[in-house]
Amino acid sequence: MSAPAEKSGTRASGIEVALVSGLSGAGRSTAAKVLEDLGWFVVDNLPPELISTMVDLGARARGDITRVAVVMDVRSRAFTDDLSSVIKDLDARGYKPRLLFLEASDQVLIRRFEQVRRGHPLQASGRLADGIAAERELLGPLRNVADLVLDTSGLSVHQLRAALEQTFGTESSLQTRVTLLSFGYKYGLPMDADLVVDMRFLPNPYWIPELRDFTGQDEAVRDYVLSQEGAEEFLDRYHDLLHLVNGGYRREGKRYLTVAVGCTGGKHRSVAISEELARRLRGEDGITVSVVHRDLGRE
Repeated sequence: MSAPAEKSGTRASGIEVALVSGLSGAGRSTAAKVLEDLGWFVVDNLPPELISTMVDLGARARGDITRVAVVMDVRSRAFTDDLSSVIKDLDARGYKPRLLFLEASDQVLIRRFEQVRRGHPLQASGRLADGIAAERELLGPLRNVADLVLDTSGLSVHQLRAALEQTFGTESSLQTRVTLLSFGYKYGLPMDADLVVDMRFLPNPYWIPELRDFTGQDEAVRDYVLSQEGAEEFLDRYHDLLHLVNGGYRREGKRYLTVAVGCTGGKHRSVAISEELARRLRGEDGITVSVVHRDLGRE
């Protein structure tokens, strides 16, 4: 990985712009997906003459679009004078674009193309190596002016993601978004849960007449549920488990975690436990928490 001197990063326009290009097979598609996950508005293979228009539209979106990334490849056939003019124009107007160039060794690129059984876009009737060589020559001027040149030859998908997150991520975009979803088993399991935990091992407040009509959001029910034998131990251990799982998810590039917490009707135990887990997770570094009570009010 090599990186020329960084630009100031000052954006008079209030919008951040990134241009992504590089050799075919070097990881542009992966880069586009990572940038989307980081909150960028990604446009693939936009002709150079339309880039400024796209950025202007984003700038006029009144905060709905704050980060625009344009991914370009050899299909646009305009990587020299046209793109250089676009970059200079954006720079002069305060957008301060960053240019990321992805590359890899010939050996690695050949292996990647052979694995997917696809030809190179510049190969024509020649050999795969001829297409790679032609693309290197065509993209040479673009590589020379890139703000960041990233060689993906020895990088796994997860390592590439980590490198891009370090460069293009923000504190908020790199946080794990945890959703605690309470539900009732009698209404079925949530289809989008990553983890499911069953709270039916705790006594059911439904059988306490003075608690039956309340929910796990009410203090009396919450205190009852949390005071039961095993509740505090479960919360302590499951809290630790969520940290373990979150660490693994982050290493794998997963930034969303949905934890489904169930009881019989989704009214008492699952609601109280979800709220308490959320309270313990809130304020911790790298985590944002939301709570959804799917079946509350259905009874």
